[in-house]
Order: sequence, then C-alpha cells, then structure tokens
Amino acid sequence: MAKNVVPDGERRRRRPTRSGVVLSESVIVDTALRVLRGHGASGLTARRLGAALGADPSTLYRYFAGMDDLVRAVGDELVGRAREAWRPAGDWHADLRDLGLAIHASYLEHPHAAVLTASRVTGRPREIAVDEAILGLLRDAGFPDAGAVRLYHAFIDLTLAFAALDAGALTLGDDERAADEAMWTSTYARLPADEYPHIAATAHLLAARMPHSAYPMVLGVLLDSAAGQLARSR
Repeated sequence: MAKNVVPDGERRRRRPTRSGVVLSESVIVDTALRVLRGHGASGLTARRLGAALGADPSTLYRYFAGMDDLVRAVGDELVGRAREAWRPAGDWHADLRDLGLAIHASYLEHPHAAVLTASRVTGRPREIAVDEAILGLLRDAGFPDAGAVRLYHAFIDLTLAFAALDAGALTLGDDERAADEAMWTSTYARLPADEYPHIAATAHLLAARMPHSAYPMVLGVLLDSAAGQLARSR
C-alpha cells in the first residue's frame, strides 16, 4: 500500500544524505534516470535508488506516493525537457513538427525510461503544459475543437508509440542491435528473386532505410494531411 506523501513544505531534507546530496523531487528523478540507464527498467527499485542517493529507501516516500508515482514523474521529466528545448515560431505546422521531434528525441536520450513511461499518462504539470500547447496550436490555427482533439490524439500517440518502438531498439545490446540491422543484408538481400521479386528489387533500399526511424516521415504525412483538411474546410 502506498504511503502518505509528506506535504510540499515539509519535504526537503534538512541534512544532506550520506553522499552529500540534499534530496528533492528533481534530484530523485535525475538519479532514477541514471539508475535506469545503468540497470534497465527492471533495475529501478527503491533499494537501488536509495543506495544511489545515499539515503534509506523509505526516504523516497517523503517525495512520492510509491514507485509508480516516481515512474510518472520520470515520464513528466522527459516531456518537460522536450518542452524546454522547443522554440515555437508561430506556424502551427512547423511548430507541431518541431515539438514532436523534440519529444521523440528526449525519450530516445533515455531509452529505458522511454520504454517504461511512454504508455503512461502522468497528469503532472509539465505534461499538462505540453498538452495545452498542442491544443492551443491547433485551435489557434482554426481547427474546430473536435478536429483539434482528433489531431492531438493522433499526434501524441504517434509520437509516443515511435518513441517506445525506437527506444526499445536502443535498449538492446550492441551485438543484438547490430545483428537485427544486418538482417536486411544478410537475409533479405539474399532472398531468391523468383520467389520474392518485390523484396529482391528493393533490397538495397530496405537496407539503407530500415535501420532508421520512420517517425519524421510519418509525422510529416500526418501534419500534411491535417493541413490539407484545414485548407479544404476554409
């Protein structure tokens, strides 16, 4: 059962931990990201996190209701970093594309955290700020509310789905990932043309493209389609 969280004003530890760190939510989230990078999603435990902070594991519950609450905070951190890196210029199409790429890149910087959090709804302030920004871009561009919500839904799910997919590949070991990428030349490129004529004809193109993310292309298709619908509605 989750423990009671200490009120905001009482959370900060007065004395440094054994490692000399004064705890806060942001310090714990940053440490959780380091633990995830080193040990993967299954390695993020209160005991390991407490050891990394130089604090008793129970101290974490002064800041978070439980480990799931911490996972949501990690997801909120990744989205928040993308929002901070984003520089809107006043064109909804370009701004939404840039925001999507920023979110995707933020998740890929922490692939284990991405796999753990991409499917979660955090309900935290930084995620809420991004959702507000997206809906604001679309409504200000002239999309009716129902259309803005549909496009928001497609945009955010597309972005997070690709973040999880591409991050999943990055969590593989170097040898596993190299073997997967080599499959396009070691197997697909050697398939008999009489049995697989279409693969044989495009094998060199598949080998060049498939190791890379399709997210930028698919995002462009989504936004171009939305722009066309908006223009026709006018």
